[in-house]
Amino acid sequence: MNEGRASLRRWWRSARALDVEVALRAAVAAAVPLAILVAVGRIDWAAYAAFGGMVAIFGRSEPYGTRLRTVTAAAAAQLMATGLGILLAVIGAPLAAQAIALALVVTAVIVGFNMLGVTPSTPLFAVFGLLVCAAQPVDDGTGWQRWGVAWAAAAFAWLLAMSGWLLRRYGGRAARRDGLFKPLPRRTPTRRRGHADPRLWLNVVQNVLAALAAGGIALALGLGHPYWAVVSAVAVIPPARAAHTVSRAVHRVLGTIAGVAVTALVLWPEPSVWVLVAVVAICQFGAELFVTRHYGTALVFVTPMALTVAHLASPVPVATLVGDRVLETALGAAVGVVAVLAARRFVEVVPMPPPTTATPSVGPPRG
Repeated sequence: MNEGRASLRRWWRSARALDVEVALRAAVAAAVPLAILVAVGRIDWAAYAAFGGMVAIFGRSEPYGTRLRTVTAAAAAQLMATGLGILLAVIGAPLAAQAIALALVVTAVIVGFNMLGVTPSTPLFAVFGLLVCAAQPVDDGTGWQRWGVAWAAAAFAWLLAMSGWLLRRYGGRAARRDGLFKPLPRRTPTRRRGHADPRLWLNVVQNVLAALAAGGIALALGLGHPYWAVVSAVAVIPPARAAHTVSRAVHRVLGTIAGVAVTALVLWPEPSVWVLVAVVAICQFGAELFVTRHYGTALVFVTPMALTVAHLASPVPVATLVGDRVLETALGAAVGVVAVLAARRFVEVVPMPPPTTATPSVGPPRG
């Protein structure tokens, strides 16, 4: 009996190291709003629920005082981005207005997240929400309702992200003694002077220029989903506190190609909508399980999830969907690599003050 219990504890510690808790939160935050939309016959609003639900992926391994700040800031960013995207769709904003909105969202999220110590500090999720919502036609007077779906999903995800506080508080001494709860070691400080660091603004310029360039090239080539090129470019650029490498671009392209193959296997048989909701939940779980361990593997899950949500919201031929995804991912990744290399060269030529605990760090890896 004691040996079996010890084996169970070893298995639990091994599973706990894989961030099962955050992966499960993210999966539930994705699946429950989608299931509700299916039940009420509004699965075409899936994108708004998906972007609100992304709040649940923030606050990984943070104690709950820090996590409260993180997930609240993430919720504000996601709701700002989706709301602005819906507004652009309602008014039929021209491309110039969409480009300005994109630049503003990128700047606000990078500066705000870095000053508040939000991890991950990338504008990726807000950019994705802004552009997809702007691309959805809203000509039936339901703009407020669509934004309400994003609010409801974000509130649900916020509650999920904070729910572990109750479990840890009332889970009992035995559970805490046996190590059943994962340690929460990450304490990200606020940076009140972070906006004064030129490295932060270099990261802003990187993201804005890469996003606009990727989107512009995709539009010029007549590709069907130009926002994927923008998202891929932003995903390749490291956060303002990270070193500049190009391996992330390679992982993104290879992981996306593998993920597209998985998506084709899922969508071509034309499964029921409930099967697709389950696929989104499983893929969200897998993505969060591996994203901190191997980015390419995480993309094998992220790609089917993103494509399935897009298919639920606005069905198109599967061949067109997966073809656009591969082409635009490669395009965006290439633009992102150029931005990374340009920033590395810039910090070699232009002297910058050394990073401190109050300012983020960005530059070429040392050693």
